[in-house]
Amino acid sequence: MLDLTGKNALVTGIANNRSIAWGIAQQLHAAGANLGVTYLPDDKGKFEKKVRDLVEPLNPSLFLPCNVQNDAQVDEVFAAVKEKWGKVDILIHCLAFANRDDLTGDFSNTSRQGYQTALDISAYSLVTLAKGAKDLMTDGGSIVTLTYLGGVRVVPNYNVMGIAKAALEMNVKYLASELGPQQIRVNGISAGPIRTLASSAVGGILDMIHHVEEVAPLRRTVTQQEVGNAAAFLCSDLSSGVTGQILYVDAGYEIMGM
Repeated sequence: MLDLTGKNALVTGIANNRSIAWGIAQQLHAAGANLGVTYLPDDKGKFEKKVRDLVEPLNPSLFLPCNVQNDAQVDEVFAAVKEKWGKVDILIHCLAFANRDDLTGDFSNTSRQGYQTALDISAYSLVTLAKGAKDLMTDGGSIVTLTYLGGVRVVPNYNVMGIAKAALEMNVKYLASELGPQQIRVNGISAGPIRTLASSAVGGILDMIHHVEEVAPLRRTVTQQEVGNAAAFLCSDLSSGVTGQILYVDAGYEIMGM
């Protein structure tokens, strides 16, 4: 049976109740994990309150600000984790961002700054978070990130985010190789399109969802709960021999040629 009792899990990327990270956090909590949650701080504190109110039923023992473009703040997160928990067993990376203007139209119009921003937040952040977590995974651990089919195939309007996801998937492989001797496993979940705050910036997202519903073998897209179930599996001892992999949770869409 899938049981995460006694495991400390740090979850990043919860924005609202549509977030895939929210679905993952719910399933980790249901499996018995002790949760820590990070949020993106803002000047007025509105985002903090929204996330705090949402996750309150999960009773997280840590609730921390974390802007992954701020190295000092990332260091503070793991200092707090070390002080409160002593160790961490699970790291969930659900962070992605690209400027809205770079998610429509011609890919060749991507700005230099937009390209750098997408790669920094969506891909490099996994590296910096893994660096902070690895020394605290004293009993081994599991790192899980979120990717998408647009990282390996051309998806209209996904543009620079596809480049970022391609980099993210190679990060998974290199980190899995580096951290394997410490019994730290690193995997990614390639989820089907779900209407989230992040995906709403992609031009034609609703058309993409309807297309998957028509073409995927299961004739539907997937839910946050289904992605959360897959993440819980990858964080549990049931997947103890799995690392460096991308698990597709997309109702089978990935296998289709036409």
